[in-house]
Amino acid sequence: MATQMQVHVRLPARMLFEGAATRLNAVAVDGGFGILPNHVDFVTVLVPSILLVTTPEGGERIFGIDEGLLVKKGHQVDIAVRRGVESADLDSLRATVQETFHQMEDEERVARAALARLEADMVRGFASLRRPHS
Repeated sequence: MATQMQVHVRLPARMLFEGAATRLNAVAVDGGFGILPNHVDFVTVLVPSILLVTTPEGGERIFGIDEGLLVKKGHQVDIAVRRGVESADLDSLRATVQETFHQMEDEERVARAALARLEADMVRGFASLRRPHS
């Protein structure tokens, strides 16, 4: 019987957490659940919520996450989320999530606007190719 599992929490551009854990608590579409190292393998969709990872030393790592996917296979748990932040405690988590996610939304809005301009330029370029040249 294993006493630990390896947990990886991945964001699109970087690793948010990688390490050993003795317990993990998360929230799926159908409610909250906990995982211990010898839990049965499964896959589930995560909803925006709090993710708690208990380390072998007994400490807790607290993450505010957006929607994502959790895959448990053997003694490894892989979690992929769109957005996530770690906080020192539950009291400061709300402020950290709001600040970080708001900044990410602003950056995504700027990127979408730049992409829309690029697409419009491409369409204009293709339209000019269709015009007969004299």
